[in-house]
Formats: sequence, structure tokens, C-alpha cells
Amino acid sequence: MDMVFNWLLLTVAVAAGWVVGRYSKQRHRSRKSIDNEDSVRDRLQFLFTNYSDQAVENFVQSLAVNRDTVSLHLSIGSHFRNKGETDRAILIHQNLLARPELPARYTPQVTFELAMDYLNAGLLDRAEALFHQLMGDREYGRRAAQELIELYQQEREWEKAAQVAQTLTRSDADPAMFKTLAYITCELSDAALNKDDRWTSQKLAKEALDYDRSCVRATLLLMKMQIRQGNYREAGNQSLKVFEQNPDFGPEAVDRLMKLEREHGDVGRLAKKLRKLYEQYPGTSLLLALVESVERSAGRPAAIDLLRQELELRPSVRGLLRLVEIAGYEKGMTTDEGRLVSRIGHLILANRPVYRCVSCGFSGQQLHWLCPSCKQWETVRPIQGVEAE
Repeated sequence: MDMVFNWLLLTVAVAAGWVVGRYSKQRHRSRKSIDNEDSVRDRLQFLFTNYSDQAVENFVQSLAVNRDTVSLHLSIGSHFRNKGETDRAILIHQNLLARPELPARYTPQVTFELAMDYLNAGLLDRAEALFHQLMGDREYGRRAAQELIELYQQEREWEKAAQVAQTLTRSDADPAMFKTLAYITCELSDAALNKDDRWTSQKLAKEALDYDRSCVRATLLLMKMQIRQGNYREAGNQSLKVFEQNPDFGPEAVDRLMKLEREHGDVGRLAKKLRKLYEQYPGTSLLLALVESVERSAGRPAAIDLLRQELELRPSVRGLLRLVEIAGYEKGMTTDEGRLVSRIGHLILANRPVYRCVSCGFSGQQLHWLCPSCKQWETVRPIQGVEAE
């Protein structure tokens, strides 16, 4: 008796929702009623909270398929997928596609939802095939392409990702997509460089800069190639271009530049250039590089004075530790207090994240060009602040 009563309630709820939707359609003379998921959200919530999933699934199997009920099927399928019951979502969407009475205008939408089901279930080959099928669709083509790019990035299939991204950029001038294509091209350039194919690597890095002139990674790849070819002066010039592209990545450029100069150049000759850069883009890494170059060119007392003055204006833990180190060494001081300050300072910095994504907040001690969390390119950057830059 209770089961009969429950089925009656369920039927009345759906019927009432259908009537309200039809009335709203006639009243507003629009197509926004039941084929708009927002308009049925409250009624679906009633179904999901008052009936078991099995009861809802049984109801869906017996529910007619037409333009007034398609969104109900899709919403219930999405409900199961969001709950992690992907098998049920797949069955619902497969059932929709198999029904000959499904209006043709809904086929791309149902196909996209089924592809998302496959993606969530880890059936990547099936998802890939459906996304490709949708590539030419006016409404779902772009979304399918974006999902394909993310899938290929996850699988590190960079050539396939580049092909899809190039297809999008031919019809869409979205700067974000050009940035994505630039960084995918950098992955291909890096792979070529690892195989010591310098010509291909250089060609791809330059292509990346054609897609996005602010692509920091392409510039650093070109710097790496110049080093391999022994063009150390040109490599140094490449690193300094990063400040023009995106000053947030200045620390990456400075670290590479100083390593290059210590091994193949003269750190002291950089003092004037680094001072000019520091005036434009003040930061701890750049300050410490400047202090090192001043120490080489003008002596340790000049470096200590410079560091002390700048720390008064822009305090930083790394700067303080460097001051303790060089000032103590200059005065012949190796006191217990100095060693204690140095040890505590290094412990403070040891486990602190160095990089943080400006989009989602992901943080860590390693630079990721593609954020592992939000899957966006060039959003993981050196952290700013007293304990960082």
C-alpha cells in the first residue's frame, strides 16, 4: 500500500511540474519551460530527496521521450553522475540516444553528456570518440574541443592536443586558447630538446611566441638552447626578456641567469643591469642577485650596506639570512647567536611553499607550468611576501 501511495505521489509531482512548465510556456511564449534545466530544479530536488534512486531510475525507464521531457532525463542523468554513480548516468544517456523519438536537436547535447559520463568513468577512448564526433557542432563543438584538449593534456599526448587547439584558434580569437596552444607547443619543443633535436625545438619555441608573445616558458627554452650552443651572452639576454613578458616570473629568470654567470661569465659585470631591473621590479631574488654582483664588483662592505638599506624598505626572511651570513663573515663573527638566527630562518623557509596558483590557490615547492589542480597554464607563480619574494 505504501509503495502504491509513493508511486502516486511521484506521478502527481511530475505531472504537476509538467503542467506548470506548459503553462509557463504558453504565458511567456518562449522556449524556456521544461527544456531549461533551471526551471525544473525545484521539482527534481523533490524527486531526488523523497524517492530512492532505484525508484527514480525505474520512472525514467518508463518516461516518454519528447521535447518536453528530454531535460528531465538529462537532469536525472547528471544527478547520478554527480553522485559518482556513473554507470546509471551512462545507461540513462545511452537509452536516450537509442530512442528513435528523441528530437534531433537534442542529439548533440545527449552525446556530450554521454561523453562526460565516459570521461568520469575513465573510459577515455569512448569519450574521445564522442568529443571528436561533436567537434563540428555549432553549440557543443567548442566545449567538446576543450574537453579533448584537457584529456590529451592529462595523457600527455601533446601533438593531438596541439591539433585540436589549432582548430579552435582558426575560428576563435580567444587569447586564453592562444596561450594554451603556446604552452602545448612548448611541451613539444621541450620533448625535441630532450632528444637533442635543437632545430625542431627552436622552431617550436618560436612558434609558441608567435601564438603568445608573453609565453615565459618559450623564452626560457630558447635560453636553454643558447646555453647548449655555447652562446652564453645571448642566453643571458634571453633570460632578461622574461621581465618584459611577465615580471612575476622574474625570480625564475634571475636564478637561471646567475647560475649561467657563475659557470660561464662574470657576475660582477651585471651590477648596473641588475640595479636597473631591481628599480623596476623589486623582489628578493633580484635583490640577492644584485647584492652578489655588487660584492664581486665593489666589495663586501658595499654589498652589506646595499642589503641593509633595502631590507629597511622591503623586509624579507631570505634577505635577512643573507645579511647575517655576509655581515658576520665580514666582521669575523661566527657567534652562537648568528648561527641560531640562521638555523631558525632556514627552518622557517624549509617547508614553506614557494609557488602558488593565482587562480585556484594550489601551492607547492615546484614550478608547474600547468596547474595540477585547475588545469590552467602559467597560473602557478612565485609567492610574494616577507617569507618569499
